[in-house]
Amino acid sequence: MAFRIETLSYPNGARLGICPLPGRGGAGMADVATILRWSPDIVVSMTEMAEMARHGMDDLGGLLAEGGVGWAHFPIRDYAAPDGPGDWPELSARLHTILDAGGAVLAHCHGGQGRSGMVLLRLMVERGESPPSALERLRAQRPGAVETDAQFAWAAMGWSG
Repeated sequence: MAFRIETLSYPNGARLGICPLPGRGGAGMADVATILRWSPDIVVSMTEMAEMARHGMDDLGGLLAEGGVGWAHFPIRDYAAPDGPGDWPELSARLHTILDAGGAVLAHCHGGQGRSGMVLLRLMVERGESPPSALERLRAQRPGAVETDAQFAWAAMGWSG
């Protein structure tokens, strides 16, 4: 399976990206190089450290920092959604600041669908898109994004319209 980053763009030049865990296909450093070429301001990892270690990516944050890219770890169990707000309010504010400035946010989980899709959907909803239309736009780029009802419900909680 080739490592791919799917991209959603905003009129101000901001980009949201979604991809699987680098190294999942056995080419960790090549996948990191692909991420660096995509030029995110920050990469958000939803995988737990054990998942990352199994694929040689337990120092992903350090590898990204060497390339001048920020990293945030927001671990969520596979197929799950956060139990409560946790660190989301602070992380969300940080990500929206990047997007407001025309920057790029890349999210990944193990397969690049469920958890990463949930977080991107939440950002899209917090930026004013209705949950159903945001999900349609996200799935047009990444079919299968947001895998469970719980993930959709958590993302939709950001809707204020």
